[in-house]
Amino acid sequence: MDIHSKKKDASIFLRFTCFFFFLFRCSICDSSTLFPSLLSSHAKKNLSLSLSSLWYCWKFGSSATSYLSLGSKMASYQMEWSQSRNLSVRSPDALCSVAEIDEFDFSKALVERPRSLNIERQRSADERSMSELSVGFSPRPSSTKNDNSSRAGDTFDSAFSPLQKSGIPRSLILDPHPIINEGWEALRRSLVYFRGQPVGTIAALDNSDEKLNYDQVFVRDFVPSALAFLMHREPDIVKNFILKTLRLQSWEKKIDRFQLAEGVMPASFKVFHDPVRNHETLIADFGESAIGRVAPVDSGFWWIILLRAYTKATGDSSLAERPECQKGMRLILSLCLSEGFDTFPTLLCADGCCMIDRRMGVYGYPIEIQALFFMALRCALQLLKQDPEGKEFMERIVKRLHALSYHLRSYFWLDLKQLNDVYRFKTEEYSHTAVNKFNVIPDSLPDWVFDFMPHHGGYFIGNVSPARMDFRWFCLGNCIAILSCLATPEQSVAIMDLIESRWQELVGEMPVKVCYPAIESHEWRIITGCDPKNTRWSYHNGGSWPVLLWLLAAASIKTGRPQIARHALEIAETRLLKDNWPEYYDGTQGRYIGKQARKFQTWSIAGYLVARMMLDDPSHLGIVALEEDKHLKPLLKRSNSWNL
Repeated sequence: MDIHSKKKDASIFLRFTCFFFFLFRCSICDSSTLFPSLLSSHAKKNLSLSLSSLWYCWKFGSSATSYLSLGSKMASYQMEWSQSRNLSVRSPDALCSVAEIDEFDFSKALVERPRSLNIERQRSADERSMSELSVGFSPRPSSTKNDNSSRAGDTFDSAFSPLQKSGIPRSLILDPHPIINEGWEALRRSLVYFRGQPVGTIAALDNSDEKLNYDQVFVRDFVPSALAFLMHREPDIVKNFILKTLRLQSWEKKIDRFQLAEGVMPASFKVFHDPVRNHETLIADFGESAIGRVAPVDSGFWWIILLRAYTKATGDSSLAERPECQKGMRLILSLCLSEGFDTFPTLLCADGCCMIDRRMGVYGYPIEIQALFFMALRCALQLLKQDPEGKEFMERIVKRLHALSYHLRSYFWLDLKQLNDVYRFKTEEYSHTAVNKFNVIPDSLPDWVFDFMPHHGGYFIGNVSPARMDFRWFCLGNCIAILSCLATPEQSVAIMDLIESRWQELVGEMPVKVCYPAIESHEWRIITGCDPKNTRWSYHNGGSWPVLLWLLAAASIKTGRPQIARHALEIAETRLLKDNWPEYYDGTQGRYIGKQARKFQTWSIAGYLVARMMLDDPSHLGIVALEEDKHLKPLLKRSNSWNL
């Protein structure tokens, strides 16, 4: 060995030894005894110790392996010293201890498998091309019951994180941000138990105000929590939730003297404990207790989407194939696919039937419901069994999907060229050759939309109905359009272009605006009925909702633009924990905590965790994203804005 190599080796040894000595001294500080609340951070330092060893081994190769034994011995001394003081060095997730790491062969982890499987796939989304992830989140076609064994072993082979399937212990995966542990602790505190089993998460844990219905388990609110548990390989709570809500669907549902359809899913439920009989029962709300008494149209769609996510994540198709689950899907689909007086394939809905559950002018054909409808139909197509009843519904679904995708891509899509066309519309056209098919009056175009629309970009507008176009931008509807492939690949890129171009308006100081822009003054009085909660730039009227982070992150990764999600997460991480996980933020930039926002809002916590896990391990995207269906040939091959 030449003199240069010896000096380099000595330098590495010195830095490595000093680094371990610093961590060793920090971890045995007396503060861990004086302040038991710091035990989680104490355990985290143990994790950082092990990860540092792995990093040095990877960085310097075999030249560093001779120093690993030193770090492992120091770690074991720390373990023994901590145990003598009755301190636990395990994290809340029961990760392996530092002493157990001493038995782990780091060189074997680096040599035993190719780097492309073990190290390369640990990179975050913005360090990788989407071609590397295509296998990770591409769904498989549905199979018959005869090949269930292959579905469990092959169809879902890439649903779990590659890190969880590799030979490296989970203890070596260090949380990249300190609020992740706090988020998981808060999420677990929100769990709701029914007869000893977890069945969901409470809407919020804020005890500072009147509970209203924030002490209940909401179907739509639980979705990001369910995704977080699925990505964390804890599917039991999701399975319990699916079965319990399915049981509630079969209940008799009445509002006053009117009986609701059998397929309606509850908006929420809560556990009622009878102290006299020492008995627990579930109490469901189908809209009879909601503000405005509106039944939730989106609950059934979210239930189907969640059932598909569970199947994809676990490889367990037996749950979806249960007779009660098949019946539940058919009941939901019967409501949506029923024939009536409609001339459009979209669903006609009342105000307040979805996430925006108050009067906000979304009656008619809101994009949120249409996008969820499209995604739920595609998920059901994968989940329905190939029996006579299932085949009948599958035929109806395929016909509806063709009509629905044509309608939404043609009439809901807006870019610069389409905006110019609407601006030049003629009115009172009467024939099959009419261009202005909905008789939209050009003078009804709002002034703001001309400045809002960038040269390259576009989005699905909020609503289209006779003589009415709602030009507001809605986050959930556009992100679901990307994940479900309702948007063509070119339209998906255009939506992300718009978000980047209008970052200050749509993200600002807290992601993400639920809709843009806010309605105010006389328009606010007419549309909301002077709603004191939906004042301008607050709540559903232009408020910023952290829960939407998971949708933005998923859409960003799917379109190959993970830097958008990373930037949004960096903004959110500066405030969410400090502000105690608010429900929403107010102001044009999302600068202020919402005036009536609950703290420790569960889906704000879960939305952040899901976004972070997807960004750190993009193969999780397969749980929530669908692949483009080649049979649904898009009308628009590209975004019209690119023709300029």
